[in-house]
Amino acid sequence: MALRACGLIIFRRCLISTVDKPKIEFLLLQASDGIHHWTPPKGHVEPGENDLETALRETQEEAGIAADQLTIIEGFRRELRYVAWEKPKTVIYWLAEVKDYNVEIRLSREHQAYRWLGLDEACQLAQFKEMKAALQEGHRFLCSTAS
Repeated sequence: MALRACGLIIFRRCLISTVDKPKIEFLLLQASDGIHHWTPPKGHVEPGENDLETALRETQEEAGIAADQLTIIEGFRRELRYVAWEKPKTVIYWLAEVKDYNVEIRLSREHQAYRWLGLDEACQLAQFKEMKAALQEGHRFLCSTAS
């Protein structure tokens, strides 16, 4: 049976100057165990939850960001499929923007650090090609829908 997890690719927009378009920064969390990999908040679906409910719960648990502090971006949903611990795994991500640029991040014991990173830096820390691709696709999506 395939493992299933859901999460949010959380971002914020910061103005570098008044003439620039906002720079997009992604939130990545560093795992406390294993290879200490960097990913957005995510976790396994619990009985009775739908996928988006799981993503919102996991974000609250792992980063301390509540659903009402986020805006889910319509039209972006990505399924990443890969093999983890010799089992097929699917992780579904949505894009979510924090409403407050300076939102407080409160990490769970599952993570030891967090960073807000531009696309290039985020892709360097994300060790898995599927995660890098999801970040790049999310960035392209945001840039193509920016007004």
